[in-house]
Amino acid sequence: MLLLLLQVLASCLWLGHSELVTSFESSCPQFFFRKTPPNEALEPENPAWICQRYKNQYYFATLYDKSRRIPVYSAYLYQPAAGKRPNTWLVEPQLIGLAYPRTMERERTLLNDFSISLEEIGKHQAVLQDYKNLTGLNRGHLNPNSHHSDSNSRTATFTLTNIVPQNEKLNGGAWNNYEQQTMIRNTQGCNNTYVVVGAVPGNNYISKGRVNKPSYLWASACCEVNAKHRKTWAVIAENDRNEVQLLTLEELEDTLTRLYGRSRVSLFDSGCPRK
Repeated sequence: MLLLLLQVLASCLWLGHSELVTSFESSCPQFFFRKTPPNEALEPENPAWICQRYKNQYYFATLYDKSRRIPVYSAYLYQPAAGKRPNTWLVEPQLIGLAYPRTMERERTLLNDFSISLEEIGKHQAVLQDYKNLTGLNRGHLNPNSHHSDSNSRTATFTLTNIVPQNEKLNGGAWNNYEQQTMIRNTQGCNNTYVVVGAVPGNNYISKGRVNKPSYLWASACCEVNAKHRKTWAVIAENDRNEVQLLTLEELEDTLTRLYGRSRVSLFDSGCPRK
């Protein structure tokens, strides 16, 4: 009991926080256009809704697949600025169990300060060891740090709940060009740009079957030019080719509907044009 009380107290004192929630609408809706997240067609069998908070501020939202140990999607507001790339990787103790702090923290802090084993940390999420000694793959952000405006917001993207095994040529090539060049061009004249980036689960795994390697990565955006005018765009990429395909929002939703084979996929509120 004393250990549990100390853990709870520590969770109140730590500055980096994320929260497991029951819905994005009630907890961190600000990252979705008209506070409307993607519909349930993308939800995995073992989901976790995470409002990603760091130093007492929310920065983005992630729907996480605890069985495959990859994010389904991350949603955020596009606010790019020049800055230094973080080098600290974080995990989510909240995914271990409710007795542990709802925090975004380093693995070694949990191992040393809370006597949590690496096996416990990795039960429902990826850990750094899962991404060691990869061939042709690296850690790919869904929500990239370069799309954020300050040090804290960029650091918050370095949680492994925002990472998938991505083809290294794609990550450093066509996907990076989309993140850094296409997004800059497409957001000219936008007042607010809502972004949802996701990964379609594949049939292959890394780390002895622990972490799924997505078959596709995709991205979508809804830009508010003014109160009456909005525009959208989307892309998709196979995770074994250095090629990104430009799509309309409707085409991406059609493709995801086919790939998931469930009900109709909707990524944004109907106020975002599909064409």
